[in-house]
Amino acid sequence: MVRIYHNNRCTKSRATLALLEARGDDIEVINYLDNPPTAAELAVLLKQLGMTARALLRTGEAEYQTLGLADESLDEPALIAAMVAHPKLIERPIVVANGKAAIGRPPETVLAIL
Repeated sequence: MVRIYHNNRCTKSRATLALLEARGDDIEVINYLDNPPTAAELAVLLKQLGMTARALLRTGEAEYQTLGLADESLDEPALIAAMVAHPKLIERPIVVANGKAAIGRPPETVLAIL
């Protein structure tokens, strides 16, 4: 089973999903804007990605500025809480398979975990 945290309005997310579908993978699609991950789920995703919460933030979103997330004193739990409350801040798409995760930017990046 392959899981994709997907935003249908995102070109890269649509392309990554199409890549997975073309492979014939059994896919669980999570529209993360409607069903955001919990803080615990996001912490697991970060571990699987090998990333910090700060690295997963979409810094170009208005919420990033509004919430003052550029503040370097904010710790992992604070940044994770911001992403849970405002899932638009989560970089996308995230694909999870075989206990690992990858961001589909570019979409072919996810092939390394399949």
